[in-house]
Parts: sequence; structure tokens; C-alpha cells
Amino acid sequence: MTSSFNTVPFAASPELREDLRRIFNPALGAGLVLSVIAIVGAFFSPGDFFRSYLMSFLFWFGLTLGSMAIVMLQYLTAGAWGIMTRRALESASRTLPLCALFFIPIALGTSKLYDWANSDLVHREYVLAHRHPYMSPGWFIGRAIVYFAVWGILTYLLNRWSTQQDERGGFEKRLAALSAPGLILYVFTVTFATVDWAESLDNDWYSTIWGFLFVAQQALSVFAFIIIVMALLARREPLASVFKAAHLHDLGKLLLTCVMLWAYFSFSQLLIVWTGNLTDEIPWYLRRLATSWGWLGVALIVVQFIIPFLLLLSRPLKRNLVALCSVVGIIIVMRWVELAWIVWPSYYQKGFRLTWLMICVPLAMGCLWVAAFVWNLKNRPLLPINAPNLEKALHHGE
Repeated sequence: MTSSFNTVPFAASPELREDLRRIFNPALGAGLVLSVIAIVGAFFSPGDFFRSYLMSFLFWFGLTLGSMAIVMLQYLTAGAWGIMTRRALESASRTLPLCALFFIPIALGTSKLYDWANSDLVHREYVLAHRHPYMSPGWFIGRAIVYFAVWGILTYLLNRWSTQQDERGGFEKRLAALSAPGLILYVFTVTFATVDWAESLDNDWYSTIWGFLFVAQQALSVFAFIIIVMALLARREPLASVFKAAHLHDLGKLLLTCVMLWAYFSFSQLLIVWTGNLTDEIPWYLRRLATSWGWLGVALIVVQFIIPFLLLLSRPLKRNLVALCSVVGIIIVMRWVELAWIVWPSYYQKGFRLTWLMICVPLAMGCLWVAAFVWNLKNRPLLPINAPNLEKALHHGE
């Protein structure tokens, strides 16, 4: 690339590498310690452990897969809007092998999580017996292997060709050609996977918008997460001299879009079920709205939609790092609350319940995921060196 930015050291500066080390070591240590504590807790309260584990897995798996999808969207649109965040998103996508390991306890604990994995219930319940040829432990694990294989191939090719682009340029058309069918595969596999892992928690619950709802949730999580990451990276070189308020503003607008998209899908699902008087599906909402779980539902409406929506309408806020990160922090917390609202009422149907494992397990998994993310991030240049739109992205807002 021939430009005035040839001298910019795109590799992490020594100061940034030290910052990353200060995140990696405590995250890994805390993750290992908390994992041991959570495993001990699993022997005393296996039900609480597996239910907390499933909720945690859905969050971190969604962040990994959503990052891969946003990378493909960047290649497909061929715009400069994703250049600054591409390396961080690729690093997040490369945590997929860790997510595959995270899935193993779910595969081993199907009988603790799902009614359809309990042979006695299958024989007594018509719905479970009808589904059994599809919803059985063997097919459940087999489908998961297929999902992870598809995601693994996409992640491998995206990262390999991106590395080769750094070395000798080109590959943009090849990456775009992969991303078009890749996004289609992403939507289909996420739909089937979340039906298997989350929708099947309730025997009589059906939602034709379930997959799209999780796609929107993952996009919301990714843009919230990437704003936090860019805020940390922009404190040091090489991004300190090139990451501008205009880039932050763009990320804020994309976050606002995801907030509205999530709200649209969530409200559409409720509207169709409630106004259609769909008696098989309404109990799913009754367990979450007619009990003390309803307070979490209200919090989702107010704190995950109304407050971020109103705040993100402000142009100055989207260009202010501290203010935008404050909104992002709210959204990340509420993403955890939403997944708890989806998963836990299926088990604790009388009302809200919180145990120490519901805090320990998510933190353990999160610390290990963050450690893997930081490890991936520090091993490659923080900007795609030979990306066609790199110079345009660097001059954005001037």
C-alpha cells in the first residue's frame, strides 16, 4: 500500500501488548479458579449448574458466531465501515474451538436440561414421542457436530484468506464469494441450533421467528462488545492515531440499528402469539410475565430498548467514548438478563430464582473466553494491511 500511512505500525505496540497481558493473565487465572468452583458446585446441585451453564454458553457462543457473521457482512458489502473492527471480530471468531469444548458438558447433560432426553417422559408425553425421531440425544449431538463443522470451515477460510491478504494482497473477491453463501448458512445453522438448544426447553413452544431473534441478539451483543474493545485498543498505538470520533459514531449507529432490530423481532413474536390466541404458545409467555420473572421482562423493554434507543439518538453521545461505553455496558448486562429470561423460567416456573452457580458459571466461562480472545488478538496486526478500503477507512471523518 502506498500512502502516508505506510509508517503506521499496525502490529500492537509494546504498551498495548502489556495492556493485553494484564487482561489475559487475570482472566485465565480467574477462569480456571471459577471453573473448579463451578465443577464442585455441579456435584452438589447439578440442575442449577447445567441450567446456568446453558445460559452462559448461549451468550458466549452467540458472541463468537455473531462476530464471524459481521466479518462476512463486511466482505459482502465491500465497504470501509468494517476495516477498523475486522481484526477484533476475527479474533473473536477464532474462539470457536473453545466454544466447541464448552458444548461438551451440554452434550453430557442433556437429561438434566431437556425433557425429550428423558425416556420415561417421552413414553408418557405425546408431543415428546412425536418428536423423538428428531429430538433424541444421538441426533442432538450429531446435528451439533454438523453445525460446528460448518462454522469451523467458514471461520478457518475467513481467517486464512485474511492472513494471506495481509501477506500479498488480493483475496477480496474470494472472501466476498465465500461470505454470500456463508451468511445464508449462518442464518440456517443458527436457527436449527437455537431450536435444538433453547426452543426445545419447552415442550409446547413454537416460534417461526426464533432463529431471526437470536441472529438479532447476536448482532446486538457483537456491536456492544466491539465498542468496548475498540475503546480499549484506541488508547494505544497503532489505533490511537487513526481511530477517530467518526468511527465511534458509525459503531454507535450500527448499535442503534441492532437495538431496533432486536425490539422489532421480540415484539413481533409476542404480538403474533398473543393476538392470535395461540393457546399452545401463550403459556411460554405466562411463565415469564405472570410470575416474578415478569419484572425481568419489563426491564428488557425499558433498559434494553427504550433507554438505549433514546440515548443513541443523540449524535454527541455516539461520538463520546465514555458516554457510548456507558450505554454499551447497560446493553451487555441486559443481554445476560434476556438469556436468563429465556432459559431459566423453563425450569423455575413459580418465579424468579438466583443461586451462586448462576453467577459463578457465567463468570468462569466468560473469563476463559476473554483470555482466548486476547490471545488471538495479540498475534496478528490490528488492521488489515492490504485491505482495498484501508486508506479510505483511515481518512474517514476528515
